Amino acid sequence: MRIKKGVTAHRRHKKVLAMTKGQRATRHSLYRRAHESMLHSLSYAYSHRRERKGNMRRLWISRINAASRAHGLTYGQFMNSLKKSCIEINRKMLADMAIREPDTFAELIRFGQNA
Repeated sequence: MRIKKGVTAHRRHKKVLAMTKGQRATRHSLYRRAHESMLHSLSYAYSHRRERKGNMRRLWISRINAASRAHGLTYGQFMNSLKKSCIEINRKMLADMAIREPDTFAELIRFGQNA
């Protein structure tokens, strides 16, 4: 007996077209174009999720740099002083501290300079 794949194919096509909803022109209405655009979109989403981590780190570093320069140190000097005084705080926490708790950040700088 022959098995027809009409229902399966239709379901798969509908899924792809649903994923490309919001795209322009034939990229959301024609299956073949939609499938191409979906593959590219998923690929970009995957790589950009990883890229975002680097972007966030860059942002934290620039915030820490700005806050430490306000106290007369460069970012590198500040991080070196933290390392020498065995203070292990990650950049995310340091950047957050620089914005939300400037007094605590100033204490860290003073503590680092004394070591």
